[in-house]
Amino acid sequence: MLPTHFVTTRSTTPPSAASLSVPSKSSPQNAASSVTMTSSVQSRPSGNGDSSYPPTSSHRAGAPPGKPAPSIPSSPLVRRIFGSRGIAALTIDTSPLSQQISQSSPAASVSTSASARNEARRTATKRGRWHTLEFKLYYLVFLFAVPLMVYVPVKLSLESNPNYYTYSGHLRPGWIFGRLRDDSDFQYRGFRDYLPALAGIMVVYVILSKAFTLLPSGQRAYQRVGAEAQTTQPNRIPFLLVFTSVFVFALHGTNTIKLLLVCWLNYQLAKLLGGMRIAPALTFAFNVATLFAIHWNDGFEWHAISPALNFLEFFKGLLPRWQINFNITMLRLVSFAFDYHWAKGEAQDGSHPGRGRAAAEDREATYQERTRTSRHLDEYSFLNYILYALYPPLFIAGPIVTFNDFAAQLYRPTRIQTRTVIKYGLRFLASLMTMELILHFIYVNAIKDTKAWVRATPLDLSMIGFWNLIIVWLKLLLPWRFFRLWAMADGVDAPENMVRCMANNYSTLGFWRSWHRSYNLWIVRYIYVPLGGSRNQIPATLLVFTFVALWHDLSLKLLAWGWLITFFIVPEVVARKLVPASRFGEEWWYRHVAAVGGVGNVLMMMTGNLVGFAIGTDGMRYMAEQLLGSWEGVRFMLGACAILFVGVQVMFEYREEELRRGIDRKC
Repeated sequence: MLPTHFVTTRSTTPPSAASLSVPSKSSPQNAASSVTMTSSVQSRPSGNGDSSYPPTSSHRAGAPPGKPAPSIPSSPLVRRIFGSRGIAALTIDTSPLSQQISQSSPAASVSTSASARNEARRTATKRGRWHTLEFKLYYLVFLFAVPLMVYVPVKLSLESNPNYYTYSGHLRPGWIFGRLRDDSDFQYRGFRDYLPALAGIMVVYVILSKAFTLLPSGQRAYQRVGAEAQTTQPNRIPFLLVFTSVFVFALHGTNTIKLLLVCWLNYQLAKLLGGMRIAPALTFAFNVATLFAIHWNDGFEWHAISPALNFLEFFKGLLPRWQINFNITMLRLVSFAFDYHWAKGEAQDGSHPGRGRAAAEDREATYQERTRTSRHLDEYSFLNYILYALYPPLFIAGPIVTFNDFAAQLYRPTRIQTRTVIKYGLRFLASLMTMELILHFIYVNAIKDTKAWVRATPLDLSMIGFWNLIIVWLKLLLPWRFFRLWAMADGVDAPENMVRCMANNYSTLGFWRSWHRSYNLWIVRYIYVPLGGSRNQIPATLLVFTFVALWHDLSLKLLAWGWLITFFIVPEVVARKLVPASRFGEEWWYRHVAAVGGVGNVLMMMTGNLVGFAIGTDGMRYMAEQLLGSWEGVRFMLGACAILFVGVQVMFEYREEELRRGIDRKC
């Protein structure tokens, strides 16, 4: 039986709030188009200094037209390790899956828009710094610091550690070299233990889905959903309806009735209010109130509603606490209501595009094209709505897609090559193996849970905090990648949720763009832009993070986290206005001053996320006392900041190298 906490990867996710550089307009059309701010490869805004990339002089220098962007010469060793793309091969490809063609050429490996390639040629006019004396010194720092960052937590995980027996009760027999495994994280434990069952369900689903597409077309009722809707796979709708019904009932049992009731109420409200000015406010009020009521009443147990309903307790499914992953479902309910509201408004204005522009119907359409294009009003039917809200591959934990996006792919599934799916599956397995190796050799989560850090040095404490954040990153990345893999195998292109390693971030704005990216896209489209966007930046950000924190969990700790993050974003926003790259980027000192700011951002981001998702306010207070309450701690912090400065410089150059290769990631 699946544990009730299995899906809580949602409820304690360090969430992505909206980017603070989206367009300031708040019309429905601009709200739809604003999602492009987190696109993997886009044309870069010119001359506004509003990039999360390192603001070096190469960003503004012109290049001879038609000349290819210069890139670093690849040594034989680099080519052997990374291939012809060099170090940029480490970049996660978030271009449309239909465009990730199975060729081995560098151009095919990372799909980029023409505008991104042209911008790369225009801006990347200087050779990389990888072979300069400055960076050779940085490599020496890496050769010292990185092994030390691994050695320290491994040492703390040995039996020779005086605190070992304080946390050893959280260890379980492992399978790697006879080592014990840190089994203290209940979220990852739930996912790991039931991964074989989930993989089996995925295989059965994909086989049945493919088999149904090969069957002769069924009744005409299935071929026309809505006035003009047509599908390249007529049998897909009845298959999804049957499998979704069985899947959701198996998960939630009789609690499925409650879930369907909430979905029906939201649908009726959306249909009633669509096109009216009050629709957005009332939609949010209803869904937020429903979310809080469901959690406050612990899912409304049948016997608590009425003793006469006790007979419905006979089967509450493999996940009886249905309210846990209702948070994800709520986002879909809001998406449907808003997308219908905007489509209805377009229809009333006489500007409705009918069944949508041809670009959105193309099986190689991008996320932006599918999302910003409203569907025909008849396609906002209860059947499509339920299939969207309860779509099995994405139902438990996402990634989140908008209704418009899902409806476009429901009728015409994205053309995704088998090789692309296999490569993504191998990436998932590599991430899974990385997590297993960490948990077999680095027991920092158990140390954190038992507060087994007595007599720990400042270096020890910092590594306990750092590796706990690495574990948080991986335990969230793995379910998201698994469920995205499942959707990919079914022909649905869902956004990649994490496009950067946790340790490869120096900008608070860029970090929240890349962490839980699909949630970030949702926040921007449905909250941040309607609140005024960049015209109302700080108040909108405070409201966004307050919602994000409460959406994750009704706790003071997460509310404190949300306000901390808002406070930590302010310095970067102010610095960008006071020292814009467009004015000072040509100065020799600018990159180094920006790196100092990046160090401050890294420290603030670690503080905020340790408070919210690892050690809490009490643990953070203890860590701060140890790191700043003695000369030993102060000396360590100065050394750590120097090493972080080097790391930020390398992050700058890595993004420059991506840009030379035509990759514009915006984070």
